[in-house]
Amino acid sequence: MSKKLLLSIIVILLITNIASLTFWNNGEQTSVSEEDEGVPAIDAKKPVATVGDVEITYENWMSSLRSNHGEKQLKTLIDHQVVSQLAEEKGIEIDEKVIDREVAMLTAMQGVMTKEELDKAEEGWRKDIRYRYQLEMLLTEGTEIPEGDMESHYQTYGNQYNVTPSMQLSHIVVEDEETANKVVEELDNGASFNMLAKEYSTDEETRDDGGYMGYIFTTSQFFPTGYEDVVADMEEHSYSKPFEVGSGYAIVYLHKRLSAIDFTYEEMKPYIRSELAMHELDQTLNANPLWEELDVEWVYDE
Repeated sequence: MSKKLLLSIIVILLITNIASLTFWNNGEQTSVSEEDEGVPAIDAKKPVATVGDVEITYENWMSSLRSNHGEKQLKTLIDHQVVSQLAEEKGIEIDEKVIDREVAMLTAMQGVMTKEELDKAEEGWRKDIRYRYQLEMLLTEGTEIPEGDMESHYQTYGNQYNVTPSMQLSHIVVEDEETANKVVEELDNGASFNMLAKEYSTDEETRDDGGYMGYIFTTSQFFPTGYEDVVADMEEHSYSKPFEVGSGYAIVYLHKRLSAIDFTYEEMKPYIRSELAMHELDQTLNANPLWEELDVEWVYDE
């Protein structure tokens, strides 16, 4: 690929990332941002902020962004484009199952998120995970790792690559069926599960956290008795009907369900190889060595 074409692609990506459009209106240049979810459009002719009587202009803002973040952001865009092009050229593909594993691990580290928040986060995670694995494989290309070393690594750490099924739950525990039905009625009318848990729940361990129990392995001895049967047929982001627990009643909310993911040695072998090769080469995860393969040119060379 020519230098000019690569540089053109990078420039287009940078413009897209800044998310601004420029057009001419009545002979004056005006810049506005594309509207993103939850982010208003920006008119460059108007101040982006005011502090007392002092206005902060769009030009002030853009100049600060370019000075403080421009080089780093452009390098990130170039790195991703370089890795993407070289991976495609060399046929380096990452198994979706491996990406699913990493996404599951990241998801389990989060607190309560709406479906929209989680979907948006997952989209970014998948891009980053694919990039990282492709970068590792490109940096370690040609490095031989003995089969015995890879097999030994899998035997020792293989279980760490697997994902144990779990459920992210919240619950409200009350003393009697009448109160439980009242809670469900309020939920049906749009009340917040979190707020109702704080108001009604008798479970002191979770009440102040809105009934949040976190991710619980379905095979764990700490998984509440009777809960798994209740949530088995529930959809994510939904709550149950009241059911008996001990001397009271509970309503459970299923935020997220993480399914089991298991890997054979052959499935993980390419990733174990690159992991061990990175360690053997004492290589940092940096795309700089790959730039020369595409003769990258950028404005900060000047």
